[in-house]
Amino acid sequence: RIPPPPIEKPCGQDVHPIELPKIGSLTDIGNIDLKTAIGRRESCRTYSDLPLSLEELSFLLWATQGIKLKLDAGHALRTVPSAGCRHAFETLLCILNVTGLEKGIYRYLPVEHQLILEEQVEHLEERVTRAALGQPFPGDAAVTFIWTVIPYRMEWRYGLAAHKVIALDAGHVCQNLYLACEAINAGTCAIAAYDQEVMDRLLNIDGEEEFTIYLAPVGKKR
Repeated sequence: RIPPPPIEKPCGQDVHPIELPKIGSLTDIGNIDLKTAIGRRESCRTYSDLPLSLEELSFLLWATQGIKLKLDAGHALRTVPSAGCRHAFETLLCILNVTGLEKGIYRYLPVEHQLILEEQVEHLEERVTRAALGQPFPGDAAVTFIWTVIPYRMEWRYGLAAHKVIALDAGHVCQNLYLACEAINAGTCAIAAYDQEVMDRLLNIDGEEEFTIYLAPVGKKR
């Protein structure tokens, strides 16, 4: 009878959230039929120099972790499925080329549909590339989605079985990103090969109670 953990990590009192365009206002973004999106879906490792717009980033965040209905402090229905409605992930963003946003590490607040700037990092392109074991496309992308997991959110309900369904949930989230990218003429490529300690250190997470589980650079197609 322990209450469920919150669906979103708390923020410090001194943060200044960045409002994202609401999904209902994005009438000209993401208008593609599902058959076409699925047919075009492929991994993309090379990107143009064009920036993503804030509206496009808002759409991608909604498609991957957007909240449709908050049920209570520990449960919310989102745009992706999750075992037991637990949704154990946080979305961190390595933003390099998004209109209106400075380079840095940001965190998505799904309840509020906002961003917060976690840290501005010198030589961010080089550092995220190094953390991805030298794969260059995270440093070339407009933004790299980095999903971290807070295992206790899932363990609260499933115990040791949580570790299997966490991995399954990661696939649900990233597939939505692939399809959403097709809707804005962007590409992505999921990455599971990275240096765990280096990536966690870049994000300032402890690597135990929260750690990186998956990442996917996104950029406009050439």
